[in-house]
Amino acid sequence: MCAVVMAVQVHRLSHIAFHVRDSERLARDLSRRFRFQLCGARVTKGAKQLALRRGSAVFLVNESRFGECSVPGGLLYDVVPGAQAVDSACNISFEVKDVERATLRLDRLGCQVVVPPRPVENELGWVTYSVVRSVVGNISHTLIDRSGYRGEFLPGFVPPPCPGDGAEEREVARGPVAISHFDHITYACPRRQSAHIMDWYRRCFGFQRFLVNRSEDLNDGYVIEGDNIGLRLTAMEYWKCSEIGMSMPKIEEKKLDCKFVIAEPLANQDAGVEFFCPPSAYYTETEKWQEIMKAGQDPELLAQYNILLDSDVDDEHCKGEAKCQGPANKRYLMQTFTKPIFSEETFFLELIERKGASGFGEGNIRALWKSVQICIDQQEDKKL
Repeated sequence: MCAVVMAVQVHRLSHIAFHVRDSERLARDLSRRFRFQLCGARVTKGAKQLALRRGSAVFLVNESRFGECSVPGGLLYDVVPGAQAVDSACNISFEVKDVERATLRLDRLGCQVVVPPRPVENELGWVTYSVVRSVVGNISHTLIDRSGYRGEFLPGFVPPPCPGDGAEEREVARGPVAISHFDHITYACPRRQSAHIMDWYRRCFGFQRFLVNRSEDLNDGYVIEGDNIGLRLTAMEYWKCSEIGMSMPKIEEKKLDCKFVIAEPLANQDAGVEFFCPPSAYYTETEKWQEIMKAGQDPELLAQYNILLDSDVDDEHCKGEAKCQGPANKRYLMQTFTKPIFSEETFFLELIERKGASGFGEGNIRALWKSVQICIDQQEDKKL
């Protein structure tokens, strides 16, 4: 006898959640630049959460203050995405009709349930939610049943005040561009993971593949190649002829379907070169961190690719074109070093990108020495 576990029936996309270090800043950007409006806020000692809406598109901006803490005091309707330090979108929330049943199905299908079904209520009604991990990086899925709730967003969130006659809010809502909904969501995944991801969403949520382009190969997907790019695209959507489908709120039947696209780098773009890995303290040391930020770069991103950065603020060292490429605090270079090419470790290569600087990374020598000393001190402290 073979027991078959059906995929979860998803009613609609609820919202997309960000995890950031400065929730106020992102909320201001979404409001000023894209005309999203605040529709709910929740502030505790452990977290700050801001919900912003434009049309049927809703973003939930999460800022966790004490790491991976859970309700009460922590994040509601979500979890902290592990030890990740960079700001990113980490949760795609779906509305379902029965959270308990959906969570049980996903658990039987092998999904990791990180928050079991729990109720939340206020004077406007109740909801039930759970959180499961997806197979895509740090992405989680919150499942919500809000059939018993009549509020603007979700219980636990305080609606914003409505001063005046609402004219300002209506003007903001109109904005320069009419945003109505989320058209599609793209996952950037490691090589050779597209098939695994698509199979997971097919089994768990009933998604089916569709062709991105007429020339797309059924096995290889839609391949984009060029001198500096190599990308494979595959896409999936709910199966319209199946009961286990996903459907968005419909104004026009086909236009509001939210699709998922998987973007995978091609294998032949990676030549297998190994690079020198600087001490992690290089990127977290206060002066170097500030120097990288002033140059307009991301310390976490540079750390991911083992890239060093050195600013050039001395006009006397800038000659020719290098001197004309920007103000002193914007002249810098980025460099990274390969591991020795020969087994005797007698030769290596340096890759360097100049952004107006003419030096050779002298500041990095001091910064690397300082970071090594920090690592040594930390090891000594552990011994004590």
